[in-house]
Amino acid sequence: MTVIKMNLATRGSALATKFGFIGILGLVLGIGVAVLGFDYSETRSFNVLNHTLSELGTYGHSDFAVILNGGLFFGSLSIVFYCLSSLQTVNGFWGYPFFCALALTFLALACVGLFPVNVYHLHILALKWFFYFGSLSAICYLMWVGFSSLSLLRWTVLLALLVLVSMMTFLYAPQLELGLTEGGRPFYQEMVLQLPRPDLWWPALLEWIGLVSLLSWTVALLLNPQPLIKAQAPE
Repeated sequence: MTVIKMNLATRGSALATKFGFIGILGLVLGIGVAVLGFDYSETRSFNVLNHTLSELGTYGHSDFAVILNGGLFFGSLSIVFYCLSSLQTVNGFWGYPFFCALALTFLALACVGLFPVNVYHLHILALKWFFYFGSLSAICYLMWVGFSSLSLLRWTVLLALLVLVSMMTFLYAPQLELGLTEGGRPFYQEMVLQLPRPDLWWPALLEWIGLVSLLSWTVALLLNPQPLIKAQAPE
């Protein structure tokens, strides 16, 4: 009976991992197509230094907004399924809050696609919680590694730190009174700032660093799932 349970758990973990990779593929394809097809009246090329993810998904502004938003929505939901399925085989207490927080992070990203910047208030709310839950995911993961002594690849920890630093900076840098935004407004309320903009626009750059580091970190976890899985010995 125990062997059967182990086989079912292994198959469930493999299926969840496949959904995770499908989700990553959907997100990357959606973003890639939107970037390649980006066309704006005042600039003909996309630049991560001063263009945001929100602009790529704005209907009436981006020709491939529907592809980006569809990729964000369905790709993120696939990764949510991976996170929830991983709860069945997680190793260590801190794995549970980690996968819950990671699921909420990608659920918020799905809402970013479901509610583009055309629906401004819902969009910035989803974007705000994407960064909050992303930061929480990194914290829970680092706690998991610290308390469980997991034998993980060093670069998964480094990517978690990059996610934490970039997302926390995105959330709290405007409060430091450095003149980064008018009146110290949060970066997630600056996503539709009109051109011309600075050549290096911090809301855009930090948003892309946070998103790319999160996706890279998720890929690293998908490629190295063994230490995360509960070890079960047959009776």
